[in-house]
Amino acid sequence: MFYIAQTALELGFLYALVAMALFLSYRVLDIADLTTDGAFVLGAAVSVSLATAGHPVLAVPAAMAAGACAGFVTAFLQTKLGVPPILAGIVTNTGLYTVNLMAMGWKSNVSLLKQETVFSLFRATGLGGDWYETVLAAGITLLMGALLVSFLGTRLGLSIRATGDNRDMVRASSINPTFTVTVGLCISNSLTALSGAVVGQAQKSADINGGTGIVVIGLACLIIGETVVGRGSMRRGALAVIAGSVLYRFVYALVLRSPIPIDCLKLVTAIVVALAIAAPSLKQWWGFQCRRRAAAGKGGA
Repeated sequence: MFYIAQTALELGFLYALVAMALFLSYRVLDIADLTTDGAFVLGAAVSVSLATAGHPVLAVPAAMAAGACAGFVTAFLQTKLGVPPILAGIVTNTGLYTVNLMAMGWKSNVSLLKQETVFSLFRATGLGGDWYETVLAAGITLLMGALLVSFLGTRLGLSIRATGDNRDMVRASSINPTFTVTVGLCISNSLTALSGAVVGQAQKSADINGGTGIVVIGLACLIIGETVVGRGSMRRGALAVIAGSVLYRFVYALVLRSPIPIDCLKLVTAIVVALAIAAPSLKQWWGFQCRRRAAAGKGGA
């Protein structure tokens, strides 16, 4: 049970970066960006390939830069070519499949065998003890969360937030929404690629299909966090995505420990994700039912 808690915490922090990216694109910018699946694999592919070449630390910022490029392509399709946001993400995600294969040397899977990673380098420092992977994952995620919150408080960050609220008002205020959308999507996809980069080095592999369903899981973590922590300030939003990701991983770990057959894992995961996304509506429905029973009780009295 101790190992399960440790693993759930570690994966929760690592995948929280995806939920954080969706918080920026979906909640702040109000754009449904479907580049996430491909950007996650892109980050893992670049990270693992560079780590194999002996550059595990350089691999992390390189993966983020690659993710930012993917976000730029999606933003260009939206803002310059008039492609609807959802279709723009699908087009970029489709093209990234080939790009990811190229990054992995035209292989569907790349492994890190007896190669240094950022986790092995951190372990050598002696910090964190047996929890060194969890400590490093938490440090990276909390640092990026703090930087994101700080950035959204700057003038450019406030312009991005205003673009998500009312693009026409932003345009009337002499702020270029094309620029703010582009910056927002570049940052969002760089966070997704960062998640793929650290997950790839933690698992010592990158797979071409490793990003399948990541956008749905990220949205589930985002909604779980907002249900538990609530919505409000940017700081609360960043904390919500981290809390939601950790909670999701704990639920996933409990499902793995249950007697449910492994062949049914995908179905159970889909049900958990669906319930997580539907949680706000279910909560509202339950509150209405409670109020109706209370009103009926008073009427009968």
